[in-house]
Amino acid sequence: MALRRCAALAPRLLRNSPALPGAPVPGRTSASSPVVTNRCGEELQLRRFSAAPSSAGVSYEQLKRLLAGRKAVVIDVREPWELREYGHIPGSINVPLGQVNTALQLAPEEFDEKYGGVMPQHTDNIVFTCLAGIRSKKALDTAVSLGYKDVQNYLGGWLDWEKNEQQK
Repeated sequence: MALRRCAALAPRLLRNSPALPGAPVPGRTSASSPVVTNRCGEELQLRRFSAAPSSAGVSYEQLKRLLAGRKAVVIDVREPWELREYGHIPGSINVPLGQVNTALQLAPEEFDEKYGGVMPQHTDNIVFTCLAGIRSKKALDTAVSLGYKDVQNYLGGWLDWEKNEQQK
């Protein structure tokens, strides 16, 4: 009875069980996942989960530096009419949100032909932007799911860009 009660205290995802994906293999240790012992003597492996990179947000100043140094591919996920109506960030490539998944899987030549810019590699620094930072977060999640590693979101989007540019 006591063992059953202790087992209920530990969440299933933290159990040190080889049946769970990512659980340690007996005889091996993982330096990145600490192991703790609960009050019933069971060893639990603590695991960190994250859907997005830790440095997912970019400020106006950071984006200006990235653009000046050509250290990032900036993708604006707004619709083309929005860019015509409101404006765009110089040097950005327009890939509407509904096309991001397909676009990031095109051959580089096809990407260039369709969107007028160099297709980012999986290791390139990519900054997604939109009007206010909502759609660009969805684009970031899509890119992460496709294996892109260094992806960021310009949190303020076009509204922040325009405000900062007017203050100059």
